[in-house]
Amino acid sequence: MTRSSAVKTDTTVAQLDSYPAESPSAGISGGWRELFSRRYAAPASILAGGVALYAMNLYFTAALMPSIVADIGGGRYYAWVATGFLMAAVIASMLVSRLLDRLGAARAYVLGFLVFGAGAVLNALSPSMAALILGRVVQGLGGGLVAGLGYAVIRSALPERLWTRAAGLVSAMWGVGTLVGPSLGGLFAQLGAWRGAYVLLLVAALVLALLARRVLPGRSGEGRGSGPVPLPSLLLLTLAAAAFSVSSTVPSGRPTAVCILAGLALLVGFVAVERRGGAATVLPGQTYRAGNPLKWLYLTVAVLCAGVVAENFIPLFGQELGGLGPLVAGFLGAAVSAGWTTAQLFSVGIESVRGRARAIRTAPLVLVAGLLAYGLLQTGHASGLRVVLWAVALFVAGTGIGLAFPHLSVAAMRSSSDPAEGGKAAAAINTTQLIAFSVTSALAGTLVNLGADSPVDSARYMTFGIAAITVLGVATAALTARRLGR
Repeated sequence: MTRSSAVKTDTTVAQLDSYPAESPSAGISGGWRELFSRRYAAPASILAGGVALYAMNLYFTAALMPSIVADIGGGRYYAWVATGFLMAAVIASMLVSRLLDRLGAARAYVLGFLVFGAGAVLNALSPSMAALILGRVVQGLGGGLVAGLGYAVIRSALPERLWTRAAGLVSAMWGVGTLVGPSLGGLFAQLGAWRGAYVLLLVAALVLALLARRVLPGRSGEGRGSGPVPLPSLLLLTLAAAAFSVSSTVPSGRPTAVCILAGLALLVGFVAVERRGGAATVLPGQTYRAGNPLKWLYLTVAVLCAGVVAENFIPLFGQELGGLGPLVAGFLGAAVSAGWTTAQLFSVGIESVRGRARAIRTAPLVLVAGLLAYGLLQTGHASGLRVVLWAVALFVAGTGIGLAFPHLSVAAMRSSSDPAEGGKAAAAINTTQLIAFSVTSALAGTLVNLGADSPVDSARYMTFGIAAITVLGVATAALTARRLGR
């Protein structure tokens, strides 16, 4: 390591250590009232709206799929509708900081919303499943951009005193999407108008694009160039996600093990390439420097997001084990996101350095406790009381995520005084989320399949498996919190 690199690393660590101190010019700590004031309401709405549009679309299409298959066929490619969208979103999210540096916030957002809208048009006009999957890939590219920009643009669009609340608002949109997406998609499916659902998404994307063009800043001129696109890293990470996705579709046993081992090997290769990638890296270059805490921060984000994946299967278990109807089971699945959103609204008000560090350290413990309680409560022919206890346990698990998430996001933003590096560090939060969702979703599907014909076993394998992953967050959160204040 050169002397200049060492100095930069020491400076970065010191800045992260001193979080969340604000500059003297920041004045008093900003509140929700200021965030939604006339001055900041429009940019805050765009940041939140982009993430909400992406998150809602994940569950929106899931509710529409039975109607879509009944209309255009292609049921054998059912899973690829979600896989294509998510894989494209992962790739696009890795390019956020580069587009932001070259285009500025306003143009980058307009591009993301227009690409998303183009995908919605393809979906609305799809005559076949192949055309629908293509539309979903295009939507994923646009969605990955606007979701990543939601974190990366906070730094340039809002004053520092509002960063924590803005980060909480943006990440809370994942919970809002989980609540709104299934119900809205179910409504269009009930009306037999699945194509009209994508027309609605197109309209929403166009409105947000026009608003972004008017109120967000252009190029700041502060960046020093974003460097080359990290093609080797992108390729390895895409192949890893694909391997994990295939693991849930092949027969159980050796084929599943081979896919999982291949995915793990590709992830190891991704890290190795990133460490010697120079300027061409997916995550900020400072992440891989010795002693830099960003690596622990991103790992903490990943394991917390892994806990969210459980809600993809909870509606299924609610119907099979609790005898719930589809609508009620869908809301049961949203209990994790409801806890996440609720906890964030309170967590952003924590002012002291020690209090925020304590929130990060406690978060994975709460998440693990909620998941274990839910898994232990699984039984066939569950009573109404037991279903209520399921909801409580899932809500508790979600609060663990919301307790830490806004503070992790802001810590990434403040990890460097360089605007380009700070923006890249913030955008990498979303990239980390998408990678965690993709990998854990595939593994969760494999765990569910291990239960074979027993829904109770499937529910327990899935829940305890995800809990085992989130246990890793206890260690990574402690390492992250140690840098933020003891």
